[in-house]
Amino acid sequence: MEMMIKALAAEFQIQTQYIKNIVELLDDGNTIPFIARYRKERHGALDDQKLREIADRLAYLRSLEKRKEEVSDSIEGQGKLTEETALAIRRAVTLTELEDIYRPFKPKRRTRASMARERGLGPLAELIYAQNLRRGSLSELAAAFIDPEKGVETAEDAINGAKDIIAEELSDDSALRKRLRALCRRKGILTVTGDGEADSVYRLYYDFSERVDRLRGHQVLAVNRGEKEGLLKAKISIDRPSAVEILYAHAVRPGSVTTQAVEEAACDAWDRLILPSVEREERNALTETASEQAIGLFAVNLKATLMQPPVRGRVTLGLDPAYRTGCKIAVVDETGKLLDTAVIYPTPPHNKTDEGKKVLQRLIKAHNVSCIAIGNGTASKESELFVADLIGALGGRLSYMVVNEAGASVYSASKLAAAEFPQLDVSLRSAVSIARRLQDPLAELVKIDPKSIGVGQYQHDMPPNRLGASLDGVVEDCVNSVGAELNTASAPLLTRVAGLSGTVAKNIVAYREENGPFQGRKALLKVPKLGPKAFEQCAGFLRVPESKNILDHTSVHPESYKAAETLLTLCGYTQEDVRRGALSELKARLDRYGVEAAAKQCGVGVPTLLDIADSLMRPGRDPRDELPPPQLRTDVMDMNDLKPGMILTGTVRNVVDFGAFVDIGVHQDGLVHVSQLANRFIRHPSEAVTAGDVVNVMVLEVDAEKKRISLSMKQAEQGE
Repeated sequence: MEMMIKALAAEFQIQTQYIKNIVELLDDGNTIPFIARYRKERHGALDDQKLREIADRLAYLRSLEKRKEEVSDSIEGQGKLTEETALAIRRAVTLTELEDIYRPFKPKRRTRASMARERGLGPLAELIYAQNLRRGSLSELAAAFIDPEKGVETAEDAINGAKDIIAEELSDDSALRKRLRALCRRKGILTVTGDGEADSVYRLYYDFSERVDRLRGHQVLAVNRGEKEGLLKAKISIDRPSAVEILYAHAVRPGSVTTQAVEEAACDAWDRLILPSVEREERNALTETASEQAIGLFAVNLKATLMQPPVRGRVTLGLDPAYRTGCKIAVVDETGKLLDTAVIYPTPPHNKTDEGKKVLQRLIKAHNVSCIAIGNGTASKESELFVADLIGALGGRLSYMVVNEAGASVYSASKLAAAEFPQLDVSLRSAVSIARRLQDPLAELVKIDPKSIGVGQYQHDMPPNRLGASLDGVVEDCVNSVGAELNTASAPLLTRVAGLSGTVAKNIVAYREENGPFQGRKALLKVPKLGPKAFEQCAGFLRVPESKNILDHTSVHPESYKAAETLLTLCGYTQEDVRRGALSELKARLDRYGVEAAAKQCGVGVPTLLDIADSLMRPGRDPRDELPPPQLRTDVMDMNDLKPGMILTGTVRNVVDFGAFVDIGVHQDGLVHVSQLANRFIRHPSEAVTAGDVVNVMVLEVDAEKKRISLSMKQAEQGE
């Protein structure tokens, strides 16, 4: 364990003591959000993302250590564990390196080499590989191993069997494989071919080649998917002379009668055993790296999507567009409570626009609707035109926004939606979800599998467990950074709060339904199966506005209430001042008193004291309120209205390796290629934008037939 801690400290350039504390906190069952927020003194105020990276790396090192023990036990069980091999196992720093060491000892199916050994040709292979024979001939040497009873009829049979043994031993040599793998990564070329006649999304790869070390993640994933669909064929080409040169340098000693046989065995080892294996390993490594990059990008996009600012205090009408089956309507109040539903048919083939307007006008008037959320699926464009026309007729008193409805159908057909709205049709549940997504994206999207939110890249090709763990971590971090109101949060939202399982979250909802609203955080301890440890982990992230204790409405943890009260007293304030929001001078008074002296007086560390002060100054703070608000519209544009040179305002919907897709209000997202994102060099689009950003773009090119829009952000800056 000590070695792991030192390795982690060196890798992350963090003090050894901090790493040791993090490991102890994790092993004690503490959650990442709790550690990040309430144990800053113990880890140096690292953020949740860095803590998750350390936790992931710790898990990898532990699995490596476990595998080392398994490999050592296996080799020792065979009676072949030497000091040299044991040392190599201890020094292995990756699973790949460890498996290379284990390769010669791993139980194998019958191979040409194993059959040659069964025929007694192992000693001949050793004599040939030693390359000490300077006189005579190889045939004379091999003649002594002819044994028809064992299937060795001629000297040539013996020589071929011996070469098979040498080839396999070269293939199993870990040091040699490491050098050849490095050659593949340095000089290997991925060559891709496809059906040049067929027009598909893979047409860019029909005649494609690129050095392995220059491949981009999205290229690797695109080629992989094209292969799965049978539209592409790919292979890694490695310069054979360079590979053979490495093999010769390792194995061949010139001047011996047996040298040529060793050379032939080395070439056979490369062509038949090493090349296919190294190519397969390199393809797997490329895929793993590309997948990790894609998962990381998905996580960034997901966080930005979940943390989009809510549209508060508005009665909202959700519209789920459709053609034949009609547009489903749901009206929800400011808190997301369902008020009314309807179905209208303003789109083809019905085209009942006047009737649809009358229905919407009635709903808008009856419930004082001020905002409309339109799903971006089928018939969205026609529905948007219909809504914009209605808003114009009403004098522009309303605004609307096209909402990404990815996953809405998944939610509407779920057991959760059925339990929440048992009386509603599945499609009407989608309309409710669309309305709530505008009001509070985080609270609504936590009900859906993160993979279904639609902001990823090749997410369906990712390792499910790894992707799920990463995205669940993002959702957890988002929910806990915002916090949840204990008396209104849904069970799915509570499940994402640190320390709360699905069962306990349901118990919380059941308890408040049976006993009424919670009057304070301490009442949580009355909930079945919510013990002291769960309370410790979750309490600071749950807000109770109804509580008489104002600290229950802040992010101050109950364990620090005494410290918070002491701080208020030191600075001349009371809890009533906190309630009235009259602490504008708190930081200045704290500075005059002395932060370190105050921390000592309060019995907490400086980072915790500063967090307490910040929480007292802004009780109920929502970090999403500090972001630019969503872009609401009152009119609509058509793709045919776009002209090169136009400067528009849009919302970033998704960020991928090669650019960003931006919604500019024409139903078809435009692409800002990575080269057009900034007037500076950037390696990746995420350096310039994140999902949810409101940006200015210039139209570069419009292809209405293929529904492609090319945009530029740097040209927009110049145009302004």
